[in-house]
Amino acid sequence: MIEQILQERAKTHGDFKEQAKISQILKDQMAQTDGWKEMWDPVKREALQMIQHKIARILAGNPNEIDHWRDIAGYATLVAKELENAKS
Repeated sequence: MIEQILQERAKTHGDFKEQAKISQILKDQMAQTDGWKEMWDPVKREALQMIQHKIARILAGNPNEIDHWRDIAGYATLVAKELENAKS
């Protein structure tokens, strides 16, 4: 059963080793910026890391998989809601 799931995910997410390599490169680059070092909010940090993760899936896997794009929009929306709530 697990093997079947992994085979299905490989169709949309690409090779895991390739996806992991891309993801780590993107996250490492992001972590080296002054903006990242000054941003302590775990919600924003996690959202950005998840967005990088989804970008890596797009680059390693199927760029036409709509769920990747929806996930990116979802994480950005979660941060926007946090910011809106903080204003209230």
